[in-house]
Amino acid sequence: MNAYARRPGRTSAPSRVEAYLHRIGAVRPVRADAAALRELQLRHLMTVPFENLSVHLGQDVVLDEEKLVDKIVADRRGGFCYELNGAFAVLLRDLGFRVVLLQARVFGDGGRLGIPYDHVALRVETDDGTGPWLADVGFGDHALHPLALEARTEQEDPGGTFRFREAPQGDLDLLRDGSRQFRLDLRPRVLADFRAGSWYHRTSPDSHFTRSLICSRCTADGRVTLRGRTLITTVRGERQELELRDDAEVLAAYRDHFGMAFTRPPEARRFPAV
Repeated sequence: MNAYARRPGRTSAPSRVEAYLHRIGAVRPVRADAAALRELQLRHLMTVPFENLSVHLGQDVVLDEEKLVDKIVADRRGGFCYELNGAFAVLLRDLGFRVVLLQARVFGDGGRLGIPYDHVALRVETDDGTGPWLADVGFGDHALHPLALEARTEQEDPGGTFRFREAPQGDLDLLRDGSRQFRLDLRPRVLADFRAGSWYHRTSPDSHFTRSLICSRCTADGRVTLRGRTLITTVRGERQELELRDDAEVLAAYRDHFGMAFTRPPEARRFPAV
């Protein structure tokens, strides 16, 4: 077994919910209401990192529900949007929420839209008559709480001020502090629809996921991020960067901040232009 091989053992279906809840430090909610959704999203963001390590470790990303959950629960890893929101959708459905996958295109430099199926987000209906909600644990530094999908007014969140704005062809643009984040297509999708987008982001030199290593999660008062060998901590808006001196410090950062045990530090791969 190499240093980055998956650990043996899969999460069985009967214990999947409890194991997932334990992974994110949550208890089974009494009902599938908006308060429970809010708590689950926040706990997920604070425990399961947004990371692209598999891209650089040469590990395949298979958009299969059981494998996505197993990566987060059994392997105690994170992932990028397809993995994180794909797995979170499984947990929410198992708990009684009604979940639909939505595709989005991310706004890049100059306001240019990314590829179709650039991002996956979740439309979630609760049993208390509120919502529908946009839940998202796979966009990195983003809203900490679900957003009311049908509201067109500003929504205050610890991550900023968010607002949905009508876009062409019935889509919605999501703005954060006045800046467009992504364009959301409201038509229901299935996980298999995102295979091409996932492949692009794992293999293309034009994808920001192939350009550097990233591992990041929310904390109680900010965020902690390991970008390559640079540890970035943000506490109440104050940002500090620390260049890690050697492999031991990098391994300790993965272990202490993200709960990941490696025998050698992941290194960024080179993705040649085609």
